[in-house]
Amino acid sequence: MDMTLTTPALLFPAISLLMLAYTNRFLALARLIRELRRLDLSNHPEATLLQIANLRKRIHLIRRMQTFAVGSFLLCSVSMGALFLGQGMVGRWLFGLSLVGLSISLLISLIEVSISTQAIELDLETMDSECTGTSEPGTKAA
Repeated sequence: MDMTLTTPALLFPAISLLMLAYTNRFLALARLIRELRRLDLSNHPEATLLQIANLRKRIHLIRRMQTFAVGSFLLCSVSMGALFLGQGMVGRWLFGLSLVGLSISLLISLIEVSISTQAIELDLETMDSECTGTSEPGTKAA
């Protein structure tokens, strides 16, 4: 397989957009955490603790997503450098590692999205319990 400089260069826009999306997710999460800090959450202590655990897990996942995306970006850049210097085999291996890093980042992103939907479900349960008159989420009125 013959690989030119343009092959790894194709990943640059994709990785850049992914990193922008990951940063936006992080900023939205940070804003949510700051808003929660200002609220009186003593009405539902169990739900609040679940939300805090969920937010903490999501922050850690986003950090891993960003780490793998940046690593992928760096490997892609070094791959281009190797190809430029005539090191085709090294360039291909680095590009392959870049694709692996990008794939891991995407898989972690999928996990984070799954966890964020669990947080939304918890919010819906809390609202449901408030509407039905039960004291805690998960204890629906008969």
